[in-house]
Amino acid sequence: MRHNCKQGYDPLLDSGPHDSEPDWVSCTLGVFLCQGCSLLHRSLPHISRLKAARDPSWDTADVELVTSVGNVAAKAKYEQSVPAFYYRPKHTDCRVLREQWVRAKYERQEFMYIEKQEPYSAGYREGYLWKRGRDNGQFLSRKFILSEREGALKYYNKQDAKDPKAVMKIETLNATFQPAKIGNPCGLQITYLKDNSTRNIFVYHEDGKEMVDWFNAIRAARFHYHQVAFPGASDNDLIPKLTRNFMKEGYMEKTGPRHTEGFKKRWFTMDDRRLMYFKDPLDAYARGEVFIGSKENSYTVMPGLPPSTQGYHWQHGITIVTPDRKFLFACETEAEQRDWIAAFQRVVNRPMHPQEYAVEAHFKHKP
Repeated sequence: MRHNCKQGYDPLLDSGPHDSEPDWVSCTLGVFLCQGCSLLHRSLPHISRLKAARDPSWDTADVELVTSVGNVAAKAKYEQSVPAFYYRPKHTDCRVLREQWVRAKYERQEFMYIEKQEPYSAGYREGYLWKRGRDNGQFLSRKFILSEREGALKYYNKQDAKDPKAVMKIETLNATFQPAKIGNPCGLQITYLKDNSTRNIFVYHEDGKEMVDWFNAIRAARFHYHQVAFPGASDNDLIPKLTRNFMKEGYMEKTGPRHTEGFKKRWFTMDDRRLMYFKDPLDAYARGEVFIGSKENSYTVMPGLPPSTQGYHWQHGITIVTPDRKFLFACETEAEQRDWIAAFQRVVNRPMHPQEYAVEAHFKHKP
């Protein structure tokens, strides 16, 4: 197909999360696709028939369809009623998010018919998810209920249980897809604050639509909570607050507050200003948490360790200086050290919000 038939192509208007030039075309939908999106469309042969943009054998009917539709018109049709809270995946997101976006848009046409959005927009959702046991690590079927009216996500250990095993307030709820960590393509990590400490819950469902619906239901509940909490805020202000991916995760070594004991290998998770460390990546609770404030409040990050430091095995050190003490870490490789420092620096360079001072004060008074 000749290049000028790509009228209306815009990476941000592509049929899915864009990652490269539009080398493919859906002859049935009339849209240009990047390589990543074309792989997703191949799983929808009943909806989308693909052809290479540079294929010399284009027939007149296909050319006329694509030139008469294009990505802008397709977006206007298939995305006419996307809820503000609905997560629009990027090309770096996991497959289940990207695939379900394409299926929701073209196969189920959820954004053309608002009644099809009920599973995640009704303010109430109930169902069973496979949840990892806190102590034995086994995944067992558990009943979950999300209720905007009650302001909580709850789960029950037994089918006939009257009282929930845990109540997670929508105010502190977060959800992020973690297929590699959980070992399932639909694995979702749910976090919430319990006594101002982070609690992790790991769940999955065999059905990708079911898991993505839960994810967007959580986002919807958080969206409506923030609309009440911040009545003057625009949708664009609220959307970044709904769910968040962790800034950085991985193994480092750490030592204790006196810097005299040996360094121990731990799994670290950087969640906004909370740096948490775990013995195992799938632990329910962190062994400890470090608050990282801003440079205006005397927080700094430096490569290397103090000269007198002993007991570390990995050679690439990091020192975080807070108003109260120094935290010492060691990375296995220089690349990991560089990535961690960049993550810490992004947080340190960002001024603190008023509510973050209350979080900082809690960390200072932890027993």
